[in-house]
Amino acid sequence: MAKMKELKQKTSEDLTSLLKEKKEKLVDLSFQAHQKKVKNVREIRKTKKDVARILTILRNTNPYEHTNKKI
Repeated sequence: MAKMKELKQKTSEDLTSLLKEKKEKLVDLSFQAHQKKVKNVREIRKTKKDVARILTILRNTNPYEHTNKKI
């Protein structure tokens, strides 16, 4: 799980790539959960919170850049 201090120090490009990775991981975890292959279901919750943290930082740094953009 990423901390806010660590995320705030990253550049916008790094955060965007990290967001993409986290979203891909979330999709993968949800597929595994539906197939009952996930051993740690809390990982889904942690990944969702990481996505929310990253989006919050991206929107606070430049609120008009990421409003209607799908990543």
